[in-house]
Amino acid sequence: MLTRLFHRDLVDEVVAETRKRERRARLLPARVMVYYVLALTLFFDDAYEEVMRKLVNGLRFLGTWRDGWVVPTTGAISKARARLGEAPLRLLFDRVALPLAVPGTRGAWFHGWRVMAVDGVVVDVADTPENVKTFGKMPLGKTDNAFPQIRVVGLGECGTHAIVAAAVDGWATGERELFARFLDAVEPDMLILADRGFYGYDLWSKVAETGAALVWRVKDQVDLPVLEWCPDGSYRAELLPPGMRQQVKAGRKSPLPAGMAIPVRVIEYTVTGRGDAPDVIRLVTSILDHELAPAVEIAALYQQRWEFETTLDEIETHQMPASRVLRSRLPELVLQEVWATLLTHYAIRSFMTEAADDLGEDVDRLSFIRAVRVIRRQVLNQAGFSPSTISRGGQGDA
Repeated sequence: MLTRLFHRDLVDEVVAETRKRERRARLLPARVMVYYVLALTLFFDDAYEEVMRKLVNGLRFLGTWRDGWVVPTTGAISKARARLGEAPLRLLFDRVALPLAVPGTRGAWFHGWRVMAVDGVVVDVADTPENVKTFGKMPLGKTDNAFPQIRVVGLGECGTHAIVAAAVDGWATGERELFARFLDAVEPDMLILADRGFYGYDLWSKVAETGAALVWRVKDQVDLPVLEWCPDGSYRAELLPPGMRQQVKAGRKSPLPAGMAIPVRVIEYTVTGRGDAPDVIRLVTSILDHELAPAVEIAALYQQRWEFETTLDEIETHQMPASRVLRSRLPELVLQEVWATLLTHYAIRSFMTEAADDLGEDVDRLSFIRAVRVIRRQVLNQAGFSPSTISRGGQGDA
């Protein structure tokens, strides 16, 4: 189940490109460690040695692992993880994580655009001096959070829940900055949904330059005077850099520089039943044609952003341990663990999307936790990666 997407040749390729190929035969070569780190994120609650034992037992069942091989100690596995580092897992994610939806995938498209969403989550990591120094602890009133924390921001496909791009840093790094780090993953055929925490004139401009369509929620403080009402109840407005609106209102006579005023369409609607006071939703979209995308359709579309909230919950609730604290005690291994977690989530979602297509079902109707259980059984019983090309019984690098 791991090698169906992360096949051996690709793993060897990323190991070589990141210069992690070993110069001498080792008990735990880099290739094995890539698959092992992936398995760690499938069996979060198990000890290092136990996860390795599960992998090896599956390989022995298939007759592809030397019987005399002894499971290394926790210390040896930790050193092998440190030798591997973050880079191979990150590059593997960049190579593999692509949108999964095909033209017939339900809930994945809006008038020809691939519906995507961007969002972030803060995750606790092991409380070690190294992690505290690198990632920091979030202040909580007069004290700090019990654990150092990292912030992960990702771009996800709403129809399949596949995360196709991400950035990671300490909790103090904002969501906008992290999103800006993977703008090269945004394609012109995408429609990007985002919550109000992401809006900023500069970031909107950069994302719009990719050619993608945008539907973002904005705060009430964003000044958007009505330029023209549309028949569907939306209205045309302009986005301006911070402070520029005040200059215009003050009677600035010189024209604005070309391209500085960004035309948008604004959709406002009220949601009731989520508390005592109605919640006013204010959306800004780059789709100016109200006939192509009426306001009522845009409002309904924005609810798809919650699909990405569900995606993050899948990782936090069903993949991560019950404590919801990453196990790695060193910053580079924390990052390694994050990329491995994203890779295994992508593998699970790829498996589920194929199953839904075969059944003619909406992938949202399939159970994520059941898929996780199936894949865990596959890892135990049908491990499919080879430690070396040396025949069984030889002195290979296993």
